[in-house]
Amino acid sequence: MHTPDLYEGRTFTDIPAGVDFARSIGFATVIERGRDVASLLRPNLVYVGMSLGVMPAQMLAMQRPGAKGAVFLYGCLPLSEFGGVWPAGVGLQIHVMEGDEDGDLEFAREASEAVVGSRLFLYPGNRHLFADSSVPDQYDGDAAALVTSRVLEFLEKAG
Repeated sequence: MHTPDLYEGRTFTDIPAGVDFARSIGFATVIERGRDVASLLRPNLVYVGMSLGVMPAQMLAMQRPGAKGAVFLYGCLPLSEFGGVWPAGVGLQIHVMEGDEDGDLEFAREASEAVVGSRLFLYPGNRHLFADSSVPDQYDGDAAALVTSRVLEFLEKAG
């Protein structure tokens, strides 16, 4: 497992502060940092992105040859952001809460309809980082347990 530091060691106390920082450096920079780390890794990976980390994960799954799959937690971008066509044979799972205003549910639904064999998992509630126990006011233990089991099953099948 590799976890790139897209924010150069910076951490934030809330979602808006993290988004503001990403805007200040540019979303293209966030995506490029993910690409730079992936260029050092072997192909045939599953890319996992959480919240803003979905941006580089989705780009890599769609554009880097050899991707085995992608898991998006808390968000999704339109497929048109990275060429519009999901690569054949690349699995996709998306996990968002139904009422999450930051989760881009519309784009998640569009992607799940466009990608053959994809799975969109909707969880009841309106939290964004609902599977992250380090964010107590967002965390939902039952949903986190479901996410974990579903992602592990996906990873096992992806090989």
